[in-house]
Amino acid sequence: MQVTSLGFQTDLALRALEGAEVTDRGDYTVVRSPDNPTFWWGNFLLLAGWPEPGTGDGWLARFAAEFPQAGHLALGVDAGREPAQVPADFLAAGLEFERATVLSCAAVQPPPRLNTEAEFRRLESDDDWEQSRDLGIRCYGDGGPYLERRVGARRRLTQSGRAAWFGAFTDGRLLSQLGVCDAGGGLARYQDVETDPGAGRRGLAGTLVWRAGVFAAGAFGAGTLVIVADPAEEAIRVYRACGFADAHGQFSFQRAAEG
Repeated sequence: MQVTSLGFQTDLALRALEGAEVTDRGDYTVVRSPDNPTFWWGNFLLLAGWPEPGTGDGWLARFAAEFPQAGHLALGVDAGREPAQVPADFLAAGLEFERATVLSCAAVQPPPRLNTEAEFRRLESDDDWEQSRDLGIRCYGDGGPYLERRVGARRRLTQSGRAAWFGAFTDGRLLSQLGVCDAGGGLARYQDVETDPGAGRRGLAGTLVWRAGVFAAGAFGAGTLVIVADPAEEAIRVYRACGFADAHGQFSFQRAAEG
């Protein structure tokens, strides 16, 4: 299966770098992360295009066959545009339909609100990575094995030389972070842009986006930078202010585990 979406193309590249199994089934691709089975978008099916109406039960059965122990359900769709009508049987099965925007740029620009007060640097020490985990907890209100495994995957990817995680620190405390990863083929993908809920509107995330993009162009030889954002959230404006432009949509269906 040839993936056309820049978002899913780079998603698959990063999951493979993290150690996931990526298997081509012809009309869909299986992404499996045995080390982190509760990571939804490390354990999902990517459909080659929009499913036909009436095929929802069949795709749910395929997911169950590929992931018999999974509590969640996650299906991506390799299509850049939304159809006139999303297949109703997928929604009737209790799946939540998600829309995201894939943005790209060739040369990142400094943000209008450039922060010159915080310390911006790469994460390296044990303390840095512990703070990375703690920032994730402050942002999402949850920790546990899933987040521990994700932070471990980020650190291993960084140590392999295929990624770098950058942080903004004030008085030694990590307030904002993101990763930028070499997805191959001249592509670099941003990951996990997170800012402490109490540290917004200081230009931290925008400054990190700019610095990480400059790094990726030099260290990875990236000619195209890719980031995926929720079109309803404020962060997408930050990315556009740094020179990113909308490339296409990214679409998926998901359902949480019961309980």
